Amino acid sequence: MKKFISIIFLVFAFTVNAQEFKMSPYTQYLADNPFTISPAYAGIDSDIHRLRLSGVFQWVGLDNAPRTYNLSYDTRVWDRSGVGGILYIDKNGNTSQTGGQISFAHHLTINDSNNQYISFGISYKFIQFKIDTSHFEIFGSDPGSANDPNIGADISSFNSNFEVAFLYKFEKFYFSLNASNILNKSIKVFDDTEPVKIRNYYVYTGYVFDVNDGAFEIEPSLYFKYYESDGRSISDINVKARKYIDDGYMWAGLNTRFINDQSFEPLSISPMFGLKKQNFYVAYGFQYNINEAIELNNVGTHLLTLGYDFDHSRGGVRW
Repeated sequence: MKKFISIIFLVFAFTVNAQEFKMSPYTQYLADNPFTISPAYAGIDSDIHRLRLSGVFQWVGLDNAPRTYNLSYDTRVWDRSGVGGILYIDKNGNTSQTGGQISFAHHLTINDSNNQYISFGISYKFIQFKIDTSHFEIFGSDPGSANDPNIGADISSFNSNFEVAFLYKFEKFYFSLNASNILNKSIKVFDDTEPVKIRNYYVYTGYVFDVNDGAFEIEPSLYFKYYESDGRSISDINVKARKYIDDGYMWAGLNTRFINDQSFEPLSISPMFGLKKQNFYVAYGFQYNINEAIELNNVGTHLLTLGYDFDHSRGGVRW
């Protein structure tokens, strides 16, 4: 029997990733960009256009190590609505994913005096999966394996789906709930063992505490994700500290990710820091895997975010 180790590994990785229809977030949402995890945040700030470019670099120093690039933009339109879009590219050796989403949100003010409002969001998401087999090395002694029609032909699939979201904010408290991939999967990439129900559910909530009359802020938060198909779930426990300076602020934070169905064992820890100066924004994080089952990740993952906020009143488009 022919054994092609490379293609078996990549087909497995492709099958796992093909269930998501959206890149699982690292900690980019902590870099003052929660729009990356919830369309309800589109245009949440009425006075700016927010542009963010993020890069995630895993297993630095290894050939063909995973790389992910994410470009997001959102802004307010009219008085109570927001729009936004996300494009991303993810490359992992011979596998690649290219996708994005188009989002719309509507914001309803309940009480101006205590900054109480609710928001509803919806996204159309699309993704293209691809396995490039042109550089596969074939293992085995069967000379006829080189003529196998399954080797040398690229594997690809295009899929799309929808996501809906709800956000509630009251003074310094916020709570958001998402349902992602709400439609059952109809395209079978490999076989009938692929799950049909691929819905994911997200909760993101936190509170901002003012310190020293607002000169400092402490923001603990929780991010929870549940997979309907197999009952898996993960949790992020975060804390950020923000200090306001002339024309901006600087912040530092810590993210800890847990695997809930493995006795709530920590998977990774990520220190982060960032700076906002006038309209420019930069943030950096380092994710260190502390789960012994994935030793390769112990070389660390680097996260970098660059951004610019365009004022509506200065050169921005006012809808």
